[in-house]
Amino acid sequence: MPRPDQRMPDELRPCEIIPDFVSTADGSCLIRCGGTRVICTASVEEGVPPFLRGKGLGWLTAEYAMLPASTGRRKQRDGLKKDGRGVEISRLIGRALRQAVDRRFLGERTVTVDCDVLEADGGTRTASITGGFVALCCAVDKLIREGKLAESPVVHQIAAVSAGIVSDVPCLDLCYLEDSAAQTDMNFVMDENGAFIELQGTGEGRAFTRAELNQILALGEKGVRELHEKQREALGERAALIAPRRTLVIASNNPHKIREISDMVDDRMNVISMAEAGFTDEIDENGATFEENALIKARAVTKATGLCALGDDSGLSVDALDGDPGVHSARYCGHHGDDRANNDLLIQNMADVPAEDRTAQFVCAMALCLPNGETHTVQGSCPGVITFAPRGEGGFGYDPYFEYLSGETFAEMAQEEKNRISHRAQAMQLMLPYLEELP
Repeated sequence: MPRPDQRMPDELRPCEIIPDFVSTADGSCLIRCGGTRVICTASVEEGVPPFLRGKGLGWLTAEYAMLPASTGRRKQRDGLKKDGRGVEISRLIGRALRQAVDRRFLGERTVTVDCDVLEADGGTRTASITGGFVALCCAVDKLIREGKLAESPVVHQIAAVSAGIVSDVPCLDLCYLEDSAAQTDMNFVMDENGAFIELQGTGEGRAFTRAELNQILALGEKGVRELHEKQREALGERAALIAPRRTLVIASNNPHKIREISDMVDDRMNVISMAEAGFTDEIDENGATFEENALIKARAVTKATGLCALGDDSGLSVDALDGDPGVHSARYCGHHGDDRANNDLLIQNMADVPAEDRTAQFVCAMALCLPNGETHTVQGSCPGVITFAPRGEGGFGYDPYFEYLSGETFAEMAQEEKNRISHRAQAMQLMLPYLEELP
């Protein structure tokens, strides 16, 4: 049986998304899917509901309504008692779009996506989700331009479409005439990876088989992929807000340290120094332990930049010196960063220590701080001994005097080998699971 609008069974209705349709909204669009038209707006308010206060998480919610003339026959406006169908669809839109954002990166603010149906010709809830996502991205873009967010919290692209069985034929994107007569009706909400966020399906006229379900699923996946393309076309350059590579600020300007950590992180994140992030303040590392200092640095950088920050504090712990230089490794000689003076004092203090008692370890504590205040700390160590004389031309700090179990000093090692076994490498291996959890 031919479809009312002569489409093929696997064909979407003509879809148009016009962004920035409402100039007074933080984000908006008009979405048209065939005869269905929906205005979607996203409004941002500072603060979150009581159950989220103080947790460093944002919130996203949605409201859906059909205007009185949207169906051609006047629909009563919602009053104190809201329409049950509208409430159910509002919750669906909210659930779907919450999957689009990592609320840890939204800050303690609330985004409300309002979807108002101008004309209804089937698929109003799926059109609302698809358009609501575009409005959300537009609102995020405004927050970034205003300096309220450092990075986009949008981690997934969300779109939705309907499919069903009409006169025993699986069809995509049902219009009202098809929807009202459908034997099976399903709604698909999916992300850019093809993962399902929500499935709503009912055998309204008859039961459907597993083979028919597979056909409908294939139609839904095809439709969502095409709608994702429409969303990106509508957003233009703002499509870059969708699942961007996260920036990680290393709480240091030490080029050796930046390079080591950057090599270890590989291409998981965009690794930059404090200076590259625009952070120029002095950080008072007054902690009593490596972990405390790492946290002090990471928190200071995140607070100032709004970006994820990785602070590390590392140093040399010599058993014969009761753990010294310890947290004072970089300023062991009395002032910061003088490698030669630090090494000279170390060797002077160990002049009478015999070879068998010159055991030591490099220690590295790392702290990851997220914009919402969430932190994770780890600590790694690398055993060795302190040599009597320096060996090697590479590395930095105490590397020429630190001999690893292999018999090489850190300064004699190839950078790749040092990155594999060093205290910083051990700490990074423990930290990587936390970094990999970031969107």
